[in-house]
Amino acid sequence: MQDALIDQPRLEELSRQAVLRAYGLPSHAGEATSGEVSPPPELLNLVRLAVQITGMASGAINIITADEQHTIAAHGIKPEVCSREDSMCSKVFQSGEITVVPDATRDHRFVNNPFVNGVKFSIRSYASVPLVSPAGSALGSLCVFTSDRQDLDPERREGLEILASQVIEVLELQLRTRQLADALATVRRSNEDLAGFAARVSHDLKNPLTAILGYAELGEQDDSVSGPAAGYLRIIRGSAGRMLETVQEVLGFSRVGGSITRERVPLAAAVSAVRQDILPLVRDSGAGITAADAELDADPTLLRALLQNLIANAIKYSRPDAAPRIAVLAETGDTQVLTVVDNGKGIATEDRTRVLEPLVRLSREGDPPGTGIGLATCARIAAAHGGSVSITDTPGGGTTVRVDLGPAGPLGASGPAGTAPRGRA
Repeated sequence: MQDALIDQPRLEELSRQAVLRAYGLPSHAGEATSGEVSPPPELLNLVRLAVQITGMASGAINIITADEQHTIAAHGIKPEVCSREDSMCSKVFQSGEITVVPDATRDHRFVNNPFVNGVKFSIRSYASVPLVSPAGSALGSLCVFTSDRQDLDPERREGLEILASQVIEVLELQLRTRQLADALATVRRSNEDLAGFAARVSHDLKNPLTAILGYAELGEQDDSVSGPAAGYLRIIRGSAGRMLETVQEVLGFSRVGGSITRERVPLAAAVSAVRQDILPLVRDSGAGITAADAELDADPTLLRALLQNLIANAIKYSRPDAAPRIAVLAETGDTQVLTVVDNGKGIATEDRTRVLEPLVRLSREGDPPGTGIGLATCARIAAAHGGSVSITDTPGGGTTVRVDLGPAGPLGASGPAGTAPRGRA
């Protein structure tokens, strides 16, 4: 009854605070001030590049908690903690758009702020971009400022916005890396080949991280930010995106294979949900997806991950001369078999077994970039259900993937990993 009395803004703020805790934020503020621990170098590089691109004197990455602002990385100023009431970023970080103030002494939001009126500082020009998580929660701002009057042209505004997106990708990377480390620690005890697999993944993660840091440093050293800076930013975006994709897929792979809970899952509804998850990919490709009217006895979360991997692969590896056509079929007799049929490039006979192994990718002209984790994840999901994956040709061209999901059982029955039936109220 008491929960019902909490108003919507309060609920939204509590939700935002939960997201901050999930990210491990604020972090590094107090430590950086005391000099014991430095902020992550990739965040420092992004702040420095933001200052260079905008021509401002200083910059900071600020995280806004319920009552404070924590600077987790800064250039031109010393990181500190101030009250949320005194924070300039707290006034605009939930706006959802860039804020550019050429003269804060003439802006009603900031004219009496202690960082503007001389009590703590004398900021005149200020610009910030909200740091918004992929789920839509505002975490804080990437801001730049100076004591002189200055505006930002469209190119510099765009550069600042791109850098803010890079801050989020670095924070996402840190979160996924922590989750990956936790998942690997859990799985390592029961998976004999996980140590070698983790070493290979770590090697693949180092290259894009090196690119992020290297190109950020190049941006700092370049005297003409209007020319090559935009190119550096695009490279930073691509490197961080590839790293996040790898970490997320490895994390998903490492989590498969433990206990499962089977439920009756309508196949058409599961395919429809996956279609919404990858809607931009479907729209851009013009893919047609059909699904059989059937129910499968499977873990709903793992089944959705399986379908998403297979359908996305069917779209990504389509032929350039034909729009993707994908059919999702099911056999629900004594043994449940899920089949995904496409009209794409197909997979050569000699490659059909090894592509189910982690980090194996085919080197074919025109193939999109990837991590080599998707089909390996599908194989582990099938194994968790007591089955396996096999790959054959589609008549007329393409790939047919058959996934054995084991025998059907009573609603809520344990999977092969020994999950107890889901309780009832």
